[in-house]
Amino acid sequence: MEPRPILVTGVAGFIGAAVAQALLARGETVVGLDNLNPYYDPALKRARLALIEGVGGQRFDFEALDLVDGEALAALFARARPRAVVHLAAQPGVRHSLENPGAYIQSNLVGFGHVLEGCRRQAVGHLVYASSSSVYGGNRTLPFGEEQPVDHPVSLYGATKKANELMAHAYSHLYGTPATGLRLFTVYGPWGRPDMAPMLFARAMLAGEPIRVFNQGAMRRDFTYVDDIVDGVIRCLDKPATPDPDFDPLVPDPATAAAPHRLFNIGNAQPVELLRFIELLEQALGVHAVKDFQPLQSGDVVATAADSSRLAAWIGYSPGTPIEVGVEHFAAWYTRWASAAPAP
Repeated sequence: MEPRPILVTGVAGFIGAAVAQALLARGETVVGLDNLNPYYDPALKRARLALIEGVGGQRFDFEALDLVDGEALAALFARARPRAVVHLAAQPGVRHSLENPGAYIQSNLVGFGHVLEGCRRQAVGHLVYASSSSVYGGNRTLPFGEEQPVDHPVSLYGATKKANELMAHAYSHLYGTPATGLRLFTVYGPWGRPDMAPMLFARAMLAGEPIRVFNQGAMRRDFTYVDDIVDGVIRCLDKPATPDPDFDPLVPDPATAAAPHRLFNIGNAQPVELLRFIELLEQALGVHAVKDFQPLQSGDVVATAADSSRLAAWIGYSPGTPIEVGVEHFAAWYTRWASAAPAP
């Protein structure tokens, strides 16, 4: 009997596509789910799917499905009977949440509830789901640690990710579903999202257009290369969450529980000034950036920095891609992508 597959939601997305390829490369069978919505050009999503199919062949099954469709998702869970789920589908973007909050409520809350139900009903062995550094919201104590309270979100996106953590914990507590939440920090690299700074900057710089640099350039981000994120996701997938035997309900640790639920930061732990990132991108692309300095945007934060020591202790996580190398890889990919077709 062949092993049950792994379900990857958001499989046509930036991180989902990379995770699916890595799982297929090690011989797994993957069922991938994505609604291919037009938040950004679906042509990039279809190109990612073509890459996955090239790696997995018959071991990859793609389902065009929206998480909000509870009946269709329940039917997929019943048909595929995944042994594990990597949940990466979401309505992304902090700034877009200011303009279209309903999309976040539907996808990130209602949709995630349907995923949890599927895991419960099919006795999934482990759910690994994407949270975000955005949960830290207005916190100013750096680096961010999982023991810090995250009760002051500054964006609806961050609020939905915090809600996901609470929902997953409740399912772990009530139904014993092992679940691990990963708070991702500013993921970048080849095949990234067009609405994120690296692709926005690269497109404008190559076109000779100004780039918008917020907070007058006084920003720091814990840029984390996509391959390092994928490595952490898969290592976590292979180690299902367990109850913490030392959990103290009188002094509760937000990152652990008496239930099989864990929370971890996953970042490079080496914050970089945004102007330094732009400088490296200039060098890699061989062009000069014309900077249009702007004030801090609503919903944004000045700095992020991950303390990933708990994840290192749990799975041996050790991100190995310096920012200089990662930016070079991204720029080389983007140059090829932009020359092959109009940038999305």
